[in-house]
Amino acid sequence: MGLSELLNGFSEVFQPSVLLLSVFGCLAGTMVGVLPGLGPVTAIAILFPLAATLGPAAAIVVLAAIYYGAMYGGSTSAILLKIPGEVSSLPAALEGHPMTRRGRAGPALAIAAGASFIGGIIGTIGVWLLGPHLAGLALDFGPQEMLGLILFSLTAIAGLSSGSVVRGLSMAAAGMLIASIGLDLTSSQQRMTLGSLQLMQGLDIVPIMIGLFGVAQVLRTLEEGAPTGTAATVKGFVPTRDEIRRSAGAAGRGTVTGFFLGLVPGMLPSTTTFLNYSTERRRSERRGGVPFGQGAVEGIGGPEATNNATAMSGFVPLFSLGIPTGPTMALIMAALMVYGVVPGPTMFTSDADITAAVIASFFVANIILLVLNLPLAGVWAKISRVPYGILGPIIIVCCGVGAYTARNSVFDIVVCLVAGLLGWAMHKRDLPVAPFVMGFILGPMLELSLRQTVAIGPGSLLGSPIFLGFIASAVISIVLAYRMHRKQPGTVDANA
Repeated sequence: MGLSELLNGFSEVFQPSVLLLSVFGCLAGTMVGVLPGLGPVTAIAILFPLAATLGPAAAIVVLAAIYYGAMYGGSTSAILLKIPGEVSSLPAALEGHPMTRRGRAGPALAIAAGASFIGGIIGTIGVWLLGPHLAGLALDFGPQEMLGLILFSLTAIAGLSSGSVVRGLSMAAAGMLIASIGLDLTSSQQRMTLGSLQLMQGLDIVPIMIGLFGVAQVLRTLEEGAPTGTAATVKGFVPTRDEIRRSAGAAGRGTVTGFFLGLVPGMLPSTTTFLNYSTERRRSERRGGVPFGQGAVEGIGGPEATNNATAMSGFVPLFSLGIPTGPTMALIMAALMVYGVVPGPTMFTSDADITAAVIASFFVANIILLVLNLPLAGVWAKISRVPYGILGPIIIVCCGVGAYTARNSVFDIVVCLVAGLLGWAMHKRDLPVAPFVMGFILGPMLELSLRQTVAIGPGSLLGSPIFLGFIASAVISIVLAYRMHRKQPGTVDANA
């Protein structure tokens, strides 16, 4: 994708209607993101019905703006209230709230916003430059290569995004099993339909995702109680020269590592954010400065830049290979497929106009959030203190509407509610959700590639160096994940 195509994308985004939708998406995503526990996945799940009435380019622009807005919102409530809107905002709470108690909430918010902007913009440039080249490579993939890629993606996500390799792989297998419900179009065999006509159509991804992340989160919050806090008054946003220097260096390091780690399935924003936070903490101990836990700006700038860079790099494998790297990308993938846009190499060829508009919207959304969010920080803090007894029912209704909109089916509302109960039960049992979701998404793709490979001949697998490379990578990812979890038991289940 050249500069001319990107400029055409900007011309699409700067149309008044699309630009207004971008602003709305940023504001709506931020509003949901500041609410305790409702991260980017939940924000997209709740607001998915809004995009269902738009065209393909506008819908993805809105969902991407919601995604970014939710990430910005999570750090705002973390800094002002010590209530992270999502898992990846926890470092902002650990380092930003001590600054708030010292009367420096404004500079902490400015550092978080600036670092997020740097990570988002550079990450967007990476998507624009790297995506077409990876798509060109993917055009040469056959069934064997796709089989290897999917197996690697599943093992990486199952190993890296859960606290147990065995549990992760088991939940991925469970997701694939649920995805197989319905009518097998190849053999016309019914699979686990129990004679139900609705189940013969299979289960749609949209109500499943809305239930697992939207409904389940409401149930968890109602059970555990929403955290509360008192926001400090925000006065002045200009950091000191030393704070700018230290946070800018951390943001630069976080952007580079976050982007490239985010290309690997399973390396979700929450995972890479904590890796960066640990790295910056060790670096600070060697070099001195404000101790971590007492308002170290490196612990704000580095993780926030990492968070956004990782979020952006997830679009590279989605647009180029058709492989989502996590639940959020899976929802965006579902939105693309609703409009008949198949994620994969064709997004940079036959659907290049849509892709260019989406990439251009990333640039615009980052600027919108930088301009709007700092002045509105006090407003977002007040929204985060709205009683959950009011918010909960509203969110449940939005989830029901989103589930129905997918196929205009009341059955999907039932599926959404059942998925919500399932997600709540999985959390109670400490079972990872992300591998289950990715198993559900990638299961049908795995089955198709496997059938095609068997038709060609299983011996063809040994003749494909790309397949063998992916299998070796899958084994390595499992071994590394196992060793990582042995050293750090209780790894956070990063679902964002």
